[in-house]
Amino acid sequence: MVAPEESEPGSREVTRILGEVAAGDPDADRRLLELVYDELKRIARAKMAGQHPGHTLQPTALVNEAYLKLLGGSPKAASFHDSSHFFTAAAAAMRSVLVDHARRKGAEKRGGGAARITLHPDLQGESDPLERVLQVHDVLDGLAEAHPRPARVVELLFFGGLTAEEAASVLSVSDRTIKRDWSFGRAWLLRAMADG
Repeated sequence: MVAPEESEPGSREVTRILGEVAAGDPDADRRLLELVYDELKRIARAKMAGQHPGHTLQPTALVNEAYLKLLGGSPKAASFHDSSHFFTAAAAAMRSVLVDHARRKGAEKRGGGAARITLHPDLQGESDPLERVLQVHDVLDGLAEAHPRPARVVELLFFGGLTAEEAASVLSVSDRTIKRDWSFGRAWLLRAMADG
């Protein structure tokens, strides 16, 4: 389960260790990674499922790059209020890593042997998959400005690989709210991509 409610022991432990990282405990980064690694890897595997077998970015690399973006040698953990906030940030970091990867691959040889990135069926189109990831990323920023929570839901489900139940737990809302926000966010993105 992703980011269980704060009343659950594992979640309290993540929150406690995040505080230790923020306080500068030199061993806390390692303990945090040990505690969250399996869940981050599960999220990465879910995001990478269905990718082309020759995809150059593997779930382990996605986890490692996202974790470095999250903590990267500085006391960024101070900005994480709790485990839910941490896992939300992890989904955003994975989004960033995937977008950066798509940009690098697209720049190498516009489609010439570039890695295949599979999008949610509703967000697929006729264009190159790499370009589509970048297009989703760009319009998601517009959605975030106008409607922040639906944008976070899209980010958690689409880029973070979370289920609706897991996203509901992370955002402390009902499954019904997640489904409503996903429906709204997906429609908003499709309309924005069609107009763009």
